[in-house]
Amino acid sequence: MGQLCGDLAELLDALEIERAVFVGHDWGGFVAWGMPVLFPQRCAGVIGVCTPYTPFPSLDFLKMMFGEDPEQMYMRWFQEPEVAESVLDSQARLMFEKLSVRGVDPKILAELGVARESGFSFNPFIDLEAVPTVAPSVLTEDDLEFYASTFDRTGFRGPVNWYRNIDANGQNYPGVGTQALDLPTLMICAEWDPALPPELASGMPALCSDLEMNTVPKAGHWVHEEYPDQVNALIIDWLTRRFAR
Repeated sequence: MGQLCGDLAELLDALEIERAVFVGHDWGGFVAWGMPVLFPQRCAGVIGVCTPYTPFPSLDFLKMMFGEDPEQMYMRWFQEPEVAESVLDSQARLMFEKLSVRGVDPKILAELGVARESGFSFNPFIDLEAVPTVAPSVLTEDDLEFYASTFDRTGFRGPVNWYRNIDANGQNYPGVGTQALDLPTLMICAEWDPALPPELASGMPALCSDLEMNTVPKAGHWVHEEYPDQVNALIIDWLTRRFAR
């Protein structure tokens, strides 16, 4: 994570920008939240989309929550060398078709055995063919073709390595998710996000002194694709009120 935050700081140097507001979703959210801790002089504010300001989840914590069998929790299954790549690299399009979908009520997902009401409880990646199609994709056919062809070429090792570095990132950057932040922050949650449910952000007011929180109703994990106008409106309104001169 430190390298990616450093890349963002160097991008500001290249663009001759002193400070910026950083926006991130999912793992990109961890990078965005890392900026005020690792490069506070370059960060004017942070917007988290689905990803709250919390520490990295340790592998020990995941074992405690989901049991010893790595196949039962995708984050732990991703730790196995070469295993995830051997499954995903040949199924890029299928993965995006199955998992890049619009929001579904967690109660319905729980009834289908896809997720608990408070988040994923299984490993959808291990058998993508068996994952039910629960909602339309948030991606257009052109989007699907682009992502599938890209990952057909590159494979999934890079993205999976995010998960393999969970403990290393937590150990190397312990201040991220624990250090108090006193700059403007905006948290945008998605009501029906099974991976990062809104309750994960419940501890943020204690750490972020200048925080606004919003939840997009009936939105899934890909809220910015599903409801782009609403997400953009929240961001623009906040930026205008906090930074317009």
